[in-house]
Amino acid sequence: MSERIDDPQGLDEDAIPRWYVIQCKGGESFRAAEHLDNQGYEILHPVLEVQRKRRQRLVWVAEPLFPYYLFIRLDRLASNWRPIRSTRGVLKLVTFGNEPVAVDDALVETLRQHPSGEMREASNVYFRAGDTVEITEGPFKDLQAVFASQKGEERAIVLLNMLHKQQRLEIPVSQLRRRP
Repeated sequence: MSERIDDPQGLDEDAIPRWYVIQCKGGESFRAAEHLDNQGYEILHPVLEVQRKRRQRLVWVAEPLFPYYLFIRLDRLASNWRPIRSTRGVLKLVTFGNEPVAVDDALVETLRQHPSGEMREASNVYFRAGDTVEITEGPFKDLQAVFASQKGEERAIVLLNMLHKQQRLEIPVSQLRRRP
């Protein structure tokens, strides 16, 4: 049985709210965050805006900064811990042995200072300069090129080897696919 530690000012250490980590079921961290929030828990689910290719276009989507995890603020005396494990999307509370793991408040505070809108990756994260890409449409279909830069939201500059020389070619980003 764990021993309670009282501080010199008479405050019980277990009565102080702390941040803990919840592991979510695969791909359900947004669902878990929503349901825990609806139950009145204070949660933190940091997200990052990233570019993904959807229907041949690059779009910004929100993805969890820590896939499968979110943070919840609880105290060991007054908080109701029981509904957490049966909340939709929640797999378990992260523990070492039988004790939930408290996260350093400074770490959580750092994450809270960056709202999701500010945690956006650089303008073009789908392709980086020097990446080998394949052209998927048009007259240069199936040819490999080197991604040089992004030109606006929809266009890209690639370097294509033609006639023993690298040629600069401007094409829609949606016509490129990353090569391993």
